This record gives sequence, structure tokens and C-alpha cells, in this order.
Amino acid sequence: MSESLSVPTMAEMLARGEQPEVLFWVGCAGSFDDRAKKITKAFVKLLNKSGVSFAVLGTEESCTGDPAKRAGNEFLFQMQAMMNIEVLNAYEAKKIVTACPHCFNTLKNEYPELGGHYEVIHHTEFLKSLLDAGRLTIEGGQFKGKRITFHDPCYLGRANNIYEAPRDLISRLDAELVEMKRSRSNGLCCGAGGAQMFKDAEPGNKEVNVERTEDALETAPQIIAAGCPFCNTMLTDGVKNKEKESEVRVMDVAELIANAQDL
Repeated sequence: MSESLSVPTMAEMLARGEQPEVLFWVGCAGSFDDRAKKITKAFVKLLNKSGVSFAVLGTEESCTGDPAKRAGNEFLFQMQAMMNIEVLNAYEAKKIVTACPHCFNTLKNEYPELGGHYEVIHHTEFLKSLLDAGRLTIEGGQFKGKRITFHDPCYLGRANNIYEAPRDLISRLDAELVEMKRSRSNGLCCGAGGAQMFKDAEPGNKEVNVERTEDALETAPQIIAAGCPFCNTMLTDGVKNKEKESEVRVMDVAELIANAQDL
């Protein structure tokens, strides 16, 4: 991260005798993937602007175990989960916010049975709560009147029934939200879930991400909005596959808001 971003770790906060309002769970993509790091930075800028007291685990954060579990390696998942729960409980973490629906779903729904009980919030819900409370204000700026379509991440939408928060944020940008034919509970996967992100494609006549990108491009958008780093990668690759459409941008909802604020 750039020097200008203030991102304390839980260890640093504990040393000062402070407990942050939220723990920001960055996730593997947000930490290591160059494209997803931009989402992480955008969200951190919004947290700083809102005056939210937050911290990250830093090097103490490990993969939640989602890819291992989806790929069928329950033993590895439990090992990773138990390590994380030990760290989180040692810091007495209560409220966790993350920009990755895979981390969100795993921490929220699968950690409790292993002893990890936390209030887990997706970053779109958290940003909406900051706006509702007046801690953050946004104006359309460069996105006013732009045609934006939103792709529902599987682990945010169908798995956790969160559809309104990201759409609410897009509408507050004074943008024109255009829905795909397959959206909300009828949305189509980007092709990365279930650890598919990390393996080669299987035989077939079309990639799932290309099929989903075509759904998005049918709405003639200027921007395809996503709320998941995996979806962002898959849709970006899908857009690149369509040479004529290469001017269509794929952006995370947090990036839209941070850019509207010129942060």
C-alpha cells in the first residue's frame, strides 16, 4: 500500500490499548492480486474519510479456507479456519468487514461451528450504513448519468440474500442502473466460485465468464459494477475477450464511490 494510506494492524492497536470499531479482513485477492489491491485501497480511503476506527491483521491474516472447502478438502479448511479463529479470538474481534463475498460467507456462516462467532459485514452493506448514518456523503460526480449494470456475486446474492446494498450505492451516484436479464436470485455465476478461479477450464464450447460478460454487455453499459474481486477478474477477462467492447470498464462498487469523491 502507498505511504499515504494509514492502515494500523490489530497488534499496533492492542499495543496502544485501543480496540477498533471494525476489523477489515482484506482476503487473499485484496492482499496479493494487483487488480484487487486497488479495491482494497479504495475501501481504505473511504474508511479513513468516514473516520471509522479500523485495523487489519496484516501478516497474521491467513486464507479463510474457502477454496479448500469448495474443492473438497475439509481437513485443510478446518486447519486454516482454526488458525484464524485463534488469532481473531485472541484480539477479541467482534465486527469484521470484508470486500470479498467468499471470505464474508465463510467467516459468517462456517466459522461459528468451529468457535468463531463474529458480526460479519460485506463492504457494500458497511458503506451503505456509513451513508445512512451521515458519516459518508457521495455525489455522482463523474458517474452522473452513466449506464452501470451490477453483477450479483453468488456468495453475496444467492448465498446470503444481499441484493439491495450495492444497488443502493450505485443509485446514489446518480447513475443509471440497468439490470441484466439474469440478475438477483436468477443471476449467473462469473465462473470463479467453488475454487474454479484456480484451475484450468474444462472442455466445452464457451467459458462461463464470457457467457456472463455477454449478459452484461447486452445492457449496453459504460461500466460493469462488481462487489467481489473474483468476479472483477472474470468479467475483466470477459470484456477483453470482446475486442469491440474493450472501452467498457469493470469496477468494484467501493472504487466507484472513492472515484466519485476524487479520493
